[in-house]
Amino acid sequence: MADQTQPWAERTVEVPPQPGVVPPQRDAFRRGVAAVGQPRTPRTEQFPTVDPGDWTGESSPRRPMSWHLAQLRRGGEWSAAGALFAFVCWGIWAISGRGDLAAPLLTFVLSLLTAAGLFALARLLGRLVLERQLGRVRRSARGAHLVTALFLAGVGVAYLQQTEWVVSAWNWVTGN
Repeated sequence: MADQTQPWAERTVEVPPQPGVVPPQRDAFRRGVAAVGQPRTPRTEQFPTVDPGDWTGESSPRRPMSWHLAQLRRGGEWSAAGALFAFVCWGIWAISGRGDLAAPLLTFVLSLLTAAGLFALARLLGRLVLERQLGRVRRSARGAHLVTALFLAGVGVAYLQQTEWVVSAWNWVTGN
């Protein structure tokens, strides 16, 4: 029998080994030691390494098209907000003209095509400067979307400046 002077929580009962029974692993549980899971994988991707003997000059591995599309979508809310502002301002300008909407519609479509060209130019400059010259990896298109949004906001303001009643209301508010 166990020593009765020990507190009841500290008493253990020794069981003699039984033939044919494998004891459980003692390493799996240790009293007072927390179980630690598998190490986590890092959240950021590693920088690509270039083999000095690589004669192709390509510094990064090929990525799937879905990765490139996801990269282009990041920051798209800026371009969408700029396009919405330009559309509302264009609508005010087009309705104030009280004429045929074919010419104003063509003007707005050309403005959107110009914004798309500006976006492509900003992406190209980012690729040349950031990736090729500075060796950085771009993870989004936020800068190009921001440039496009600023352009579209300027287009919207230009539409409002061509609307007579908006200009007169602005002059009345500012006191000019």
